[in-house]
Amino acid sequence: MTLVGTTPQNTTPPPRLPVRERSAAREAGGGLSPMLTRLAAERATGVLEREAGALYLAEGRVVHAESPLAPGLDVLLLTHGTLDGASWQQALDRADADHGALRLLLDADRIPRGALEVCHLGALYDAAYFALAPSSTPGRFRYGAGHPFGGLRPVAVGALERETLRRRELLDRLWPDPLADGAPLMRAEAFAAPAPTARQRAVLALVDGVRTASDIARELGRQAFHTLVDVRRLAAAGLLTALFPPPLPAPQPHLPPGAPGAPGGAGTAGAAGAPPAANPPPGASLPRVNDPDITLLKRLRDALEAL
Repeated sequence: MTLVGTTPQNTTPPPRLPVRERSAAREAGGGLSPMLTRLAAERATGVLEREAGALYLAEGRVVHAESPLAPGLDVLLLTHGTLDGASWQQALDRADADHGALRLLLDADRIPRGALEVCHLGALYDAAYFALAPSSTPGRFRYGAGHPFGGLRPVAVGALERETLRRRELLDRLWPDPLADGAPLMRAEAFAAPAPTARQRAVLALVDGVRTASDIARELGRQAFHTLVDVRRLAAAGLLTALFPPPLPAPQPHLPPGAPGAPGGAGTAGAAGAPPAANPPPGASLPRVNDPDITLLKRLRDALEAL
């Protein structure tokens, strides 16, 4: 192979374009949400509402996060008996702007501080992973808004964004297809697949073609991100696959009243029992296929690309 230079002799080569290393971007926080970065610099207090979740800030630091795609703190505490339901409800009923439910639980000695902090931070990072996902709508910040839970250990915005980026990279390394994160899951027949772990068997037991990864996490009382890790590993092993969303119905052309094929027209079933006119959709669409062999082909593709 011959290398051909493009810079003429006795001339200064053009400067190289700056390339931002992925590690440098991770250290800098990633800039996942410019609005969140600005609010942190302002030391703002309130709630940032995004398409897939909300982040609660106190003096520019994140004290709580929620997302419909992640089980809440109550699910993590109550499912495995870490806290009883009566104590949790009592704390919620007594919570106010000055005394959050978490602080009331600690003051009443209902739960050890270490256990509550671990569960709260786990739920915070879990919901923030989804709340900071790319969105199609702008975020909205409401100054002064708080959450009944209150906060225990605030998290810096930069640390939260770095952890979110780390989690994204981990899932991409495990299985680069994100379809399984939000679609209904179904089991697949795999050949020579590794035996699933106990945690993965619990996930597979709830795969029924209807539940999503978030639904399974809520059923098991686990963090949604940890469930995504199990789901992607099972997908990489060929033990489950994601159901494609159903195709959108083709738009029907507008027909004037009385025209063939229009309601009440000559081409409808109401006219002398004639069958309705066929109106094929314009263009063709790719078929929706759920085939375990596709998973195997993806694994082979990824292995060849890694050579």
